[in-house]
Amino acid sequence: MTWSGVLLVTAVVWAVSLIRSVRLRALVYSLPLPMTLALVSSGHRVEGAQVVGVLGLNLFFVTVAFTHQRLRWPILLADGAGIVVYVALSAGLLAVDIPFGVALTGTLVLWLAALLALRRRAPARPAPVDARPVADARRDGLPALLKLMVIFVGAVLTTLLGAVLRGMVVTFPYSGVLVAVEARRQLVEFSRHFARNSLALVGFLTAYHYLQDVSSTVALGAGWAAFAVVVAALHLPLRLGRPVRAVDPDVRADGVRESP
Repeated sequence: MTWSGVLLVTAVVWAVSLIRSVRLRALVYSLPLPMTLALVSSGHRVEGAQVVGVLGLNLFFVTVAFTHQRLRWPILLADGAGIVVYVALSAGLLAVDIPFGVALTGTLVLWLAALLALRRRAPARPAPVDARPVADARRDGLPALLKLMVIFVGAVLTTLLGAVLRGMVVTFPYSGVLVAVEARRQLVEFSRHFARNSLALVGFLTAYHYLQDVSSTVALGAGWAAFAVVVAALHLPLRLGRPVRAVDPDVRADGVRESP
């Protein structure tokens, strides 16, 4: 990608660093902005390998979370392990020709299996609670300008690395390398939310694949529309399913009903 890609990655990571909600962080990171720029600047086609590459994005975060939180590796070393795993997966995917239908079916099956497994494990193994307050967990001690410079340098390095991956440049975790550092104390929860949102990225790539021979502009428009529809389908039921507490004027804030 070009300098515009570097600036885009910097903007995404900076935005994520300012968001308090882990769910919203994962949603912002899920936006197919780097994918769009990679497709526009590289001219690569979307085939089966790129769809499986979405699983590679999830595998990247799982690797970073496992090595950092379970094995107690420093976050930068854990980040490096995640990159190695993604690059190795990419090399394997580029070595074989995967029909798009097979890749799409396999990805959807694995996505559903992963979601069911996460849902089953969630009550039994809740995410560990950091003893530090949320505000302290998000503070890294860097002044805002210095932090922006660090993010910018990291964006340059990840962009240069992603450029050597040929077709897998489309799904390379450009901003993910830096987001993992930013969300290092909430990696498990972040990874779960991102895994759920991955279906929207699959929708984006699927729409692009079937319309890329018509026009890249049409394909991108359809891809973003598919992404929006899937995101809405994933998140609206959660919001609509939340219990709404009726406001009773005779009930005080502590739940005790006042006598008339």
